[in-house]
Amino acid sequence: MLPVYCISGLGADERVFSKLQLSGCNINFVQWIQPFKKETIEVYANRLCGQITEKQPILIGVSFGGIMAVEIAKHICCKKIILISSIKTSQELPLWMKLCGYLKINRVLVPPRKNPIFIPVENYFLGPKNKEEKQLIDHFRKSVTKEFLTWAIDKILTWKNTFIPPNLLHLIGDRDKFFSVKKAHPDQIIMGGTHFMVYNKADEISTIINAYINDGL
Repeated sequence: MLPVYCISGLGADERVFSKLQLSGCNINFVQWIQPFKKETIEVYANRLCGQITEKQPILIGVSFGGIMAVEIAKHICCKKIILISSIKTSQELPLWMKLCGYLKINRVLVPPRKNPIFIPVENYFLGPKNKEEKQLIDHFRKSVTKEFLTWAIDKILTWKNTFIPPNLLHLIGDRDKFFSVKKAHPDQIIMGGTHFMVYNKADEISTIINAYINDGL
């Protein structure tokens, strides 16, 4: 069985991977932990490595989990890495995100209280397609702590990475409102795929991942 470690998106959990069908894999889920005050993304990634107990793992990261997978690959040797709805380097960050980080606008992006008026906007960017998906995202939204959200948004907007791990597969949907296929240059574009495509296009993505991780094995 291939050791696979899945890293969910910002504030999400293993349920985003629940519709993937991966054959011949021992699937594990890396859990988000509370960051220390002013902790760097490099140090945080090294702490997450403590949850990866098998050698030569395969990492699957979604959104911020993909960014974290790249950071983890700086600390441990990975057999293969799959990024879904994510980016490989800071050069692939959209310009508006870079400006927010440079101007430190992110410091006011996270309000002290969750305001329901922003939910339709957030859902527009995330791309849920039905009531079930909206309910799941709403649960993630309610579960994430303000401290983690503030820290993670800052790390995304100010990411300075240029390292691209070897044996990496990069998937982005053509309707992703966060990361543009034109800016990120993924290995494969999922037609009709939104930022939430790991869940609502799981069959197509499962086929691609199975072919990739079993190639040459």
